[in-house]
Amino acid sequence: MKFELPKIPYSYDSLEPYIDSKTMEIHHTKHHKIYTDKLNIALEKENIKNNDIEKILSNLSNIPENIRKVVNFNGGGYDNHNIFWNNMKPNGGGEPNNKILEMINESFGNFENFKDIFSKNTAIIQGSGWGWLVFNPNSNKVEFITMNNQDSPRTKGFVPILGLDVWEHAYYLKYQNKRPNYIESWWNIINWDDVESRLNKCFK
Repeated sequence: MKFELPKIPYSYDSLEPYIDSKTMEIHHTKHHKIYTDKLNIALEKENIKNNDIEKILSNLSNIPENIRKVVNFNGGGYDNHNIFWNNMKPNGGGEPNNKILEMINESFGNFENFKDIFSKNTAIIQGSGWGWLVFNPNSNKVEFITMNNQDSPRTKGFVPILGLDVWEHAYYLKYQNKRPNYIESWWNIINWDDVESRLNKCFK
């Protein structure tokens, strides 16, 4: 079975004014599609039929070496964006509640401190990459990490639950070189229900 480009669960203009419609359309139909297509091509080359992207990325050493880098990059790009689209929604943002807030407070002291750590450290990623709130199965706590390019937190043993894409194609049409402004806007469209759902699955 081939991986398919997922539909975004809202219209391209739904996240205005924080992320513009044209950026959303290009990001989804061009960039995400390329990652999806190239992942399929690489897996077909070695006749790999596993369509569980979480297992693939969590066990990259099982992927033949001649396609491992390609699968890491494009598989990460495919999975990261699946999370990214669902981590956002129109009329989102604000502070979370329930278990995700409890765990953020435990790891970072309070929500504002978490937001500051996430924003500042994601803004200074050199080149392209992602800022992530992840669940660490070893400690049963949430942590902040950054990943370069399209590398998935799954390759490091973490479960990604909230991610921000800071490749320039994610924001350049509207924000140009003002990455911190893009990050600040993004907090207004976070889908905390989706983040909570991803966290809860870590305990099942």
